[in-house]
Amino acid sequence: ARTQPSLHFRGFAMATSTTTTTALHPQFRPPSHPRAPRQLRPFLSSSSSSSSVRPRFSVRAAAASASAPAQREAVAGVPWGCEIESLESAASLERWLTASGLPEQRLALEKVDIGERGLVALKNVRNGEKLLFVPPTLVITADSEWSNREVGDVMKRYSVPDWPLLATYLISEASLEGSSRWSSYIDALPRQPYSLLYWTRTEIDAYLAASPIRERAISRISDVIGTYNDLRDRIFSKYPDLFPEKVYTMENFRWSFGILFSRLVRLESMDGKVALVPWADMLNHSPEVDAFLDYDKSSQGIVFTTDRSYQPGEQVFISYGKKSSGELLLSYGFVPKEGTNPNDSVEFLVSLNKSDECYKEKLQALKKHGLSESESFPLRVTGWPVELMAYAFLVVSPPEMIQCFEEMAVAASNKGSSKPALNYPELDEEALQFILDCCESSIKKYTKYLEGAKGSAEVSINTKQANRTLLLKQLARDLCISERRILYRSQYILRRRLRDMRAGGELKALSLFTGLRNLFK
Repeated sequence: ARTQPSLHFRGFAMATSTTTTTALHPQFRPPSHPRAPRQLRPFLSSSSSSSSVRPRFSVRAAAASASAPAQREAVAGVPWGCEIESLESAASLERWLTASGLPEQRLALEKVDIGERGLVALKNVRNGEKLLFVPPTLVITADSEWSNREVGDVMKRYSVPDWPLLATYLISEASLEGSSRWSSYIDALPRQPYSLLYWTRTEIDAYLAASPIRERAISRISDVIGTYNDLRDRIFSKYPDLFPEKVYTMENFRWSFGILFSRLVRLESMDGKVALVPWADMLNHSPEVDAFLDYDKSSQGIVFTTDRSYQPGEQVFISYGKKSSGELLLSYGFVPKEGTNPNDSVEFLVSLNKSDECYKEKLQALKKHGLSESESFPLRVTGWPVELMAYAFLVVSPPEMIQCFEEMAVAASNKGSSKPALNYPELDEEALQFILDCCESSIKKYTKYLEGAKGSAEVSINTKQANRTLLLKQLARDLCISERRILYRSQYILRRRLRDMRAGGELKALSLFTGLRNLFK
């Protein structure tokens, strides 16, 4: 139920991918999932009016400069929260939640192998059993009451959307320390969440050089900085007494957005509200489970229904959504063990050939349907999107097929009202060869990075920074191995298909030659 953007999130307008998938075996389609991110409104208008607004970011705010705090080599901390593996603050959280109405739990918080700390079963847990029962009064949403009501009134007067509103709410409550109702919860949150928001630009460029996630990481950091700049310029600076500079800093917003990216959930049965659910957000993710959080009207609590049984002492998992390893690293700061993520994918880049004599006509057809000369499509171990094949058909089409460019562009954009399968048998071999060439080019890039990373020498740095550097390198290496594995699988399938097609053509030619020879006999 985590609402984490697979996002494209300029101005916090989240977009869900609508591509369908053509499998290596026909008729494959990825399952739908209840955790699709909610479409969020753009942030603030160019006007500083306090009326309801639906604008986008100002260009200046969204385009964060390289000298912004996110680009610093040193990563500072916030004055609240705890070390990510701390159990003491989590125990205090459980005591406060129990005193505030949390029922007796069948789960306990302990140190675990996966996720530093997590919830483990105290008793036998059956498949299909409902667990947690966190009451809505212990959940943080955009409707939650602010301890500092004046701050909340100002934010609501400017109609700030849920994400930046909740980010500001967390900082406001955290700055009040013990006088905030949520102080026990905030004390149990990690002081530095696992998040790519904490990677410097140097680290992103060095460790994610081979992965398409690099561009998304840069964009996300830029958007968070742009959001902070907009809030500061249009709201905070106008109310300095309510929003003191030393509290509402870029560093504190990096922390609050890191918390939201890694913990915010969408509760379908509460009208799709996005929420922070204390205690429940201690559950770790497994790509092998489908259990998710939601509001249960019968018990009037936030619950999840297990999809397997657990023994006492065994860690209990939920799903953060059907996300690729790159998306999990982007939002949650981890990469699943190789081969364990059935939802894995890699963004696969293809482009028109500028030397194509029909380049202008093909580009015009693409632009007409919202595409560009270079597009990326999700490639999976189980298949590739039909839109990718349509794009490939367009790329390899000869001039005499100019009347088909429009149909191909529509299919590549996935915007057609109906989805008839494109049927261009005369282009099949050339289109598959084009995809194979792009695939092999990507494999070379990953291999070059992995071979270079394997032999890289460590620089002389302090122990804490050395551990951080080793961790980031390992995460990047795991991601690249995972994404290259998908490309290898696709390469194998494409080569086999092309071999079969060419073998079939040779057999036809041989059969025709034999028939002609018999005729002349």
